[in-house]
Amino acid sequence: MGLSSLMSLAVSAELTSAQDLGTARAPVVFRRAVTLDSGTGAGKADKVWSDRRTLAASATEDLDLAGVLLDAFGAAVTFAKVKGIYIAAADTNTNNVIVGAATTNAWATLLNATGTLTLRPGASVGAVAGAADTTTYAVTAGTGDLLKVANSGAGSSVTYDVVIVGSSA
Repeated sequence: MGLSSLMSLAVSAELTSAQDLGTARAPVVFRRAVTLDSGTGAGKADKVWSDRRTLAASATEDLDLAGVLLDAFGAAVTFAKVKGIYIAAADTNTNNVIVGAATTNAWATLLNATGTLTLRPGASVGAVAGAADTTTYAVTAGTGDLLKVANSGAGSSVTYDVVIVGSSA
């Protein structure tokens, strides 16, 4: 089974200011993309896992990046390295989605052991290692492989989408 993936980000914005005889414009165009071929070295990936998940009010879960998640074909996914991750909170959420800081065996190469990200309703975040990056975001089975996701409060559930692309070595 092979995998090819493209992870990209594009931002286009324009700042304007009315002037006496016209309008001043400062356009911003920012694009970054990483294409990963099938494999396990730099610029390659052989694993992908994605899901839409719902957490009950005040609930948390640990996504085990080393051997518990199942791919689209029902096979266990064991990441040794994460090359890209994208998480999006549903815009219909009332509570926030908090990502990071698992109590034990935290996957800390992205957010450090105690770092978290707060995704307000409709917010999303992504991180992509560069194609030439040989270190990327390492996963250590049994000691550094849990990505905690939490519902920030009581009263309502939260839904979020997650996509993880990485390699088995």
